[in-house]
Amino acid sequence: MDSLDSVDGTRLAYHRTGAGRPLVCLPGGPMQASAYLDDLGGLTAYRELVRLDLRGTGDSAVPADAATYRCDRQVADVEALRAHLGLDRFDLLAHSAGAALALLYAARYPQRVDRLVLVTPSPRVTGLEVSDGDRREVAEQRRDEPWFAEAFAAFERIWAGRPAEADWSAIAPFLSGRWDDAARAAHAAGAGTRNGEAAGVYYSEGVPAPETVRASLSALPARVLLVAGEYDVSLPPKRAAEYAALFPHAELVVQPGAGHTPWLDDPRWLVARLATFLR
Repeated sequence: MDSLDSVDGTRLAYHRTGAGRPLVCLPGGPMQASAYLDDLGGLTAYRELVRLDLRGTGDSAVPADAATYRCDRQVADVEALRAHLGLDRFDLLAHSAGAALALLYAARYPQRVDRLVLVTPSPRVTGLEVSDGDRREVAEQRRDEPWFAEAFAAFERIWAGRPAEADWSAIAPFLSGRWDDAARAAHAAGAGTRNGEAAGVYYSEGVPAPETVRASLSALPARVLLVAGEYDVSLPPKRAAEYAALFPHAELVVQPGAGHTPWLDDPRWLVARLATFLR
């Protein structure tokens, strides 16, 4: 583990694995410790991964001001890491809710980002809507799975606005392309590594308006790779296509049989695509 001080004095931890040109990696959650990204299925064979623990998560310190958990206010942390690493331009990867931070960073510092990889990204800061109907359409493709009936019933209660506390855990199989022992272990390992207080602030009032974000992305010079999972209920492939269209230089790839964490479903497939794009 390495560390640096951000602009407000908050101590930030980051983890370096692999060798080669650095690839800065931002975790999702929102506000989950970066350990779950691990080596992204073996991408360390091609690049050095620099996983940032966002403030208040993992090995990073809790900030004095909880308002700095808001995603746009954490842009300064990413810039501090870039400067600390001595990089003029760099490649940036973000997963899930980490995409909000990555997009806001790229919008503020467009000349700093060389290549941008968005893995099953949240579209929230762009204003792109994913409806319950979109999620239902993807979920119903899994009807032959042994866990489907129980998990789908939990989803229906969530869509109806009357979820039980246990329903949020019950839908976990829908986040994975293969709900096997490895997926269960990964899900269990991630439990408790998310800062709930910080997650509640991450998208709070004050984040740039979607139209502002979209205008910035429409002029982004960086090449963008958006990776969607065929079975990802968070960002169904047809919405991922609309997401990719927000950028002038974007490529969309849909990983067959993958869910929200595609490096667990078919790491060889994912690493091959990422390595080619990042070369």
